[in-house]
Amino acid sequence: MKRRNYSAHTVKNYLNRLKQFLAWLTVPVETTTTIHVKRYLDHLLEKRLAPKTINDHLLVIRSFYRYLHEEEDRAIEDPTSRKMALRLPKPLPRHVRQSEIELFFSVIPKKRDRAMFMLMLRCGLRVEEVASLDLENIDYHYSQIVVRGGKGGKDRTTYFGSDAGSALAAYLRIRPKTREQKVFLVDKGVYKGKPLSVRGIQKRMEYYAKKSDVSISCHRLRHTMATQLLNGGADIVAIQELLGHSQIELTMRYSRLSNRRAEHDYHRVMESLEGNDTVIPPTDANPLKN
Repeated sequence: MKRRNYSAHTVKNYLNRLKQFLAWLTVPVETTTTIHVKRYLDHLLEKRLAPKTINDHLLVIRSFYRYLHEEEDRAIEDPTSRKMALRLPKPLPRHVRQSEIELFFSVIPKKRDRAMFMLMLRCGLRVEEVASLDLENIDYHYSQIVVRGGKGGKDRTTYFGSDAGSALAAYLRIRPKTREQKVFLVDKGVYKGKPLSVRGIQKRMEYYAKKSDVSISCHRLRHTMATQLLNGGADIVAIQELLGHSQIELTMRYSRLSNRRAEHDYHRVMESLEGNDTVIPPTDANPLKN
């Protein structure tokens, strides 16, 4: 996995899921059959895990047996099959309404926290990307941020406007002077001055969500940025690049949302039809009526 440039976070998740499977398994690895894997999936279903999470567990098992065959040269058959994967729902990305955004930010007094969440809302940064952001990756001259080692190990460039830039500048002015290059730091306790972790950021989000009574998450701020860009007329390929999506299909989900572009185009065409001679007459004026 390291040779394939998987992130440390992904490696850790794979190993944890593999440990869970091996701890559950009651037969030697080399004698595992399709029946055993299916029973394990049933075990995960009984634990009420989400279908996507269960499919992730299945992917780990499949990857492990591929490793045994390709890397260890073991004559072991893969006990998994593609048909085992659970069907997944395809929900639309959930964005946050403007009134909810205003309410959420109204309860955030800390400059650090406002800056973190503004970068998610205006730059589409993932929570992991906010946690790993370095000072040298911020370019105020061009109002841009270079995201290093995003999902899939890919770099990309995203941009920020005046509100996000002001929020970030306000935090940097009070940020402790330290050699630490990570932008966002713990501000109290035994870890004061250390980089803020992903879980630390998520806990701040949960605190403010509860305080404001707004259903919101770090990823929903990212969804909101994409939806606002689409509604504002941004090209879908440009949105893909800004979000760092590897496949255009991921970005196309936003085009399924009710958006202002579709609304504008609909009313524009309808108004042009209603303004010419092809207007359908009222029912009582229908010439076909007997």
